[in-house]
Amino acid sequence: MSMDFIEAMNELEREKGISKDILFEAIEAALISSYKRNFNAAQNVRVDMNRHTGAIKVFARKMVVEDVLDPRTEISLPAARELNPSFLIDDVAEIEVTPRDFGRIAAQTAKQVVTQRIREAERGLIYNAFVEKEEDIVTGIVQRQDLRNIFVDLGKVEAHLPLNELMPNEKFKHGDRIKAYITKVENTTKGPQILLSRTHPGLLKRLFELEVPEIFEGVVEIRSVAREAGFRSKIAVYSRNPEVDPVGSCVGPKGTRVQTIVNELRGEKIDIVRYSDSIEEYVANALSPSKVLEVQVFEAEKMARVIVPDYQLSLAIGIKGQNARLAAKLTGWKIDIKSETQAEEEFGREKTNQEELPQDSVSID
Repeated sequence: MSMDFIEAMNELEREKGISKDILFEAIEAALISSYKRNFNAAQNVRVDMNRHTGAIKVFARKMVVEDVLDPRTEISLPAARELNPSFLIDDVAEIEVTPRDFGRIAAQTAKQVVTQRIREAERGLIYNAFVEKEEDIVTGIVQRQDLRNIFVDLGKVEAHLPLNELMPNEKFKHGDRIKAYITKVENTTKGPQILLSRTHPGLLKRLFELEVPEIFEGVVEIRSVAREAGFRSKIAVYSRNPEVDPVGSCVGPKGTRVQTIVNELRGEKIDIVRYSDSIEEYVANALSPSKVLEVQVFEAEKMARVIVPDYQLSLAIGIKGQNARLAAKLTGWKIDIKSETQAEEEFGREKTNQEELPQDSVSID
């Protein structure tokens, strides 16, 4: 090996962060295999690579014995003492057996080992970089698509976006820029595998964190998210500062903040509701845009019975039960919705001129 090779090793350590000692050890281990393979050697050998000059020597390691049964692995005491008078029985003697043309084999082997280690190190760096971005948003370029995945270029790695993680009627073509949520980062034998999603509720949460400074700064907190991707979502927000309106902060001036998110999600409707420690108030807010007259809480069943004006029943339930279903996901409570007439017939509740419960929420279409 030349001094140029040693300098290249030093450069790799500086630029790639690969330990030079680890590279030397890997090369020495590979050279042992190369020696045995190329020279049909069965003996126990050690390869020494000088860390400063790159000089390589191969040593056969033999046990010092009285009677030699296998000359490939054993050496007699007299022969050993010709090498070093201090040898005793059961010591291990090392005899240099470096082949004349071993330099060529060593150079090829070293190149293969270094190339492999560089590849492994780069994969490790990519994995470490993206595992920290798990459950975060990334932006990439669509490269291609097969029957199951869209492949997205994230710069140093290609991520997989399964087709079942796309929103309904959402299509991308080669070269499109795409924002997606990282659901999982795995370190496989083929390198880091990154899985993306456009339907995960975390995508909605991260988009709000990007668009709303009050959330990013921790003044406004997202307490819960419920999403049916491509159709409708609900997000419950809470303000740590009584002077900051969490719903208004998320909507933004003239609705600009939330509209940016709606546009990114291809027109998905978003209901922003105020979180409350009061289950009655929280459930009423969660059923936005429907108006609510009364909420009856059954703690044991973790169920809330909601009574709405007759004309609001279909709105409270939503198309195919979507509004009620999302409200239940958002609050974590079962929700039973009744109209005033149904409540009167089933529970003997009399219709009154009771005012609708105050609700703090906004729906963005």
